[in-house]
Amino acid sequence: MSTVQRRQFLKTLGATATALALARTGRADDPAERPNILWLVSEDNAPFLGCYGDACATTPHLDRFASEGLLYLNAIASAPVCAPARCTVITGMYPPTLGTQHMRSRNPIPASVRFFTNELRDAGYYCSNCAKEDYNVEKNPDGCWDESSKMAHYRNRRAGQPFFSVFNFGTSHESSIFSGDPQQHDPARAPLPPYHPDCPEARHDWALYYDRVSQMDRQIGQALAELEKDGLAEDTIVFYFADNGGVLPRSKRFLYDSGIRVPLIVRFPKKWRHLAPAAPGTKLDRVVSYVDFGPTVLSLAGVQVPERMQGVPFLGRQDGPPREYAYSFRGRMDERIDFCRAVRDRQFLYIRNYLPHLPYDQHVSYMYHIPMMRAWRKRYEEGRLDEVQKRFFEAKPTEELYDVQADPHNIRNLADDPKHRDVLQKMRQACRDWSLQIRDSDFLPEGELLRRAGEGTIHDLVRDPKRFDLPRLMSAADRANERKPENVAKLAEGLKDGDSGVRYWAAIGLVALGERAAAAVPALQASLQDEAPDVRVAAAEALCRMGHLPLGAAALGAELTAGNRGSQLHAANALDRLGQQVPQPVRQLMLDACRGKADEYVKRALEKSLGDLGLLDRTAQGEDEKRK
Repeated sequence: MSTVQRRQFLKTLGATATALALARTGRADDPAERPNILWLVSEDNAPFLGCYGDACATTPHLDRFASEGLLYLNAIASAPVCAPARCTVITGMYPPTLGTQHMRSRNPIPASVRFFTNELRDAGYYCSNCAKEDYNVEKNPDGCWDESSKMAHYRNRRAGQPFFSVFNFGTSHESSIFSGDPQQHDPARAPLPPYHPDCPEARHDWALYYDRVSQMDRQIGQALAELEKDGLAEDTIVFYFADNGGVLPRSKRFLYDSGIRVPLIVRFPKKWRHLAPAAPGTKLDRVVSYVDFGPTVLSLAGVQVPERMQGVPFLGRQDGPPREYAYSFRGRMDERIDFCRAVRDRQFLYIRNYLPHLPYDQHVSYMYHIPMMRAWRKRYEEGRLDEVQKRFFEAKPTEELYDVQADPHNIRNLADDPKHRDVLQKMRQACRDWSLQIRDSDFLPEGELLRRAGEGTIHDLVRDPKRFDLPRLMSAADRANERKPENVAKLAEGLKDGDSGVRYWAAIGLVALGERAAAAVPALQASLQDEAPDVRVAAAEALCRMGHLPLGAAALGAELTAGNRGSQLHAANALDRLGQQVPQPVRQLMLDACRGKADEYVKRALEKSLGDLGLLDRTAQGEDEKRK
């Protein structure tokens, strides 16, 4: 029995026992005898807090709060960016199951998938959210909040009604360091991670970010004081956590600890301390995941956790067995396409890169508003970075393995170390088991998912093995990732497969091989007529890499207005990778698409390319993006 299967068995066993207990006492506890639950959520910050041992941090309110609560050392975000991570939290499900893993994809979800707040409201809770949602779905389920607005507050509930309330604090958001100067923290004393260059811009932005975290800390203090003033502190379990890690480049959006490890502190008042697993001030090394948060709130509230949820409660009556691993994912980040998975336990972090031929940095325009990001890139172009610092701009390995205890910055990849072969194989298998268990939709590109789902949902698509043959797709992806010239004949044959997903991965394998796969040119030329737009795009990019630039680039230009937003973005990304090689006629196609009705992210990718080609004023573009 695999780790995932064992966990599912234990979850089912625990759920059955809890259901019997609840059946004897009613659906849930009497509303008057249930705790209030308050969530205080900051944005874009890894554990840059004094209570987590950060000597540079100035966070007295959260430090005091941690001394009164439980501090989790291994709380792991499901995604290193807000919208997909928030989708996980609110649904208790992994976005790759739902088709909501890509940033701001806003795809529909089935009516059967409700938010955990729907369950709370059914049980008599007043649920409010102030104010950010960003759940990455087309439409929220009906009745998920009593109120969700800038004015939402637990004070608006009926007298005596238990509440679940969320307050979101955007002070530490990535955009907070686009401009401004540090006032509290000295840039000269800012601690720089080894992957960042020691330059004035880096020191400035790190100091400014610590200022923003301190401002956020004061806001948390005010919210706690307000709860106390209202006389509710002794009736309320309070959670503090961040919506993802961050926020300097190579943290937010990336599957390193800086992007997925988040602060989590939970405080139990004396009245509800019997639900706590340890005494106040305890630091717990239990691994918990965002997918567990919704089920945990339901457990604390005495509400049965629905079977559809994929998380395991870590507190309350339905507390499940500690998980061995937390799983995280990286899909499309704004206008840049990627596909990575991660497995994290208490000591190791495993990352699987399914598009390893692409560099880590693909120029996400929003991230490039950070001054140090631009300075970092400039130093790379000037050859002024060391081996660790320049990796960010180069192709990825297929696998990464880090000892997070010995190497907290995740810079020493142990994947090729014979001493860690057993760990690598175990976590590799765990990653594969997880993708199979959750029906991981990312094994089809975004455009193909949208095409196959049609008027239905991606969730329903990937649950149908006839429409989504996941084991075959995973095998095709594995072969593409090998990047072995001896695979060229098999990859070329794969371009004729009956499954468009297998054909896509065959073309991606040839893209990665480039000129070493020249023997596949005839098969790639035939694939320019494939019925699946993403296959056509990958085939066209492969041809460009093999020296057939006019043919391949023209095909990419045509795809900018064919297919759907997913395949159009795929084409825009492929054209951007051509840089100055884009032929003149195709440049006009790019301009026309950019000025037309293209999706926002397609336009962002094209604007960057056109700016590099001297055909667009990127200053105006950047100012427009900062306002979004």
